[in-house]
Amino acid sequence: MAQQNPAPAGLRVGVVGGGCSGFSYSLQFDTSAGMMDKVFDMDGLKVFVDATSIMYLNGCRVDYVETLEGAGFKFENPNVKSTCGCGSSFNV
Repeated sequence: MAQQNPAPAGLRVGVVGGGCSGFSYSLQFDTSAGMMDKVFDMDGLKVFVDATSIMYLNGCRVDYVETLEGAGFKFENPNVKSTCGCGSSFNV
């Protein structure tokens, strides 16, 4: 975050339409929270979630993992009914 210009206020986590199964996760830095966003403080990091995405992310855990195949964010979402073969999208 320190390398971004302008410096972001937090991380936006969301769900967007698309992918083989219907939805995919979105992560991006944002300069401010939106009017309808839910704001969480995670060890000093502000996390913004829009009102629509909060329904799909309720109970979701996000972790950064490093494996032999690569590194990235892993979503453990109890709301997911199925995922696509490549694992990049899901259905609720």
